[in-house]
Amino acid sequence: MSELIPTLIWLAILGIVFGVLWYLGYVARFANYLKETREELRKCTWPTWEELKGSTAVVMVATLLLGLFTALVDLVFAMFARHIMG
Repeated sequence: MSELIPTLIWLAILGIVFGVLWYLGYVARFANYLKETREELRKCTWPTWEELKGSTAVVMVATLLLGLFTALVDLVFAMFARHIMG
């Protein structure tokens, strides 16, 4: 029974907070926001499966090339620093 009391207290607090938010109109505004977002997402043109696979491949190759470039520049700077420090 003693484990149930903290749960009931939290449920009461959450209920009060929800009631206050409802009274102040935040719940209605949030519901309106979700409705409008859903309407806007229906207007979007989504990529086909083939376009999605192609874009994913481009991103992966670009990430690999950028990583190799970064590693090469780091290697050159490390060699330069070693050369300067003797």
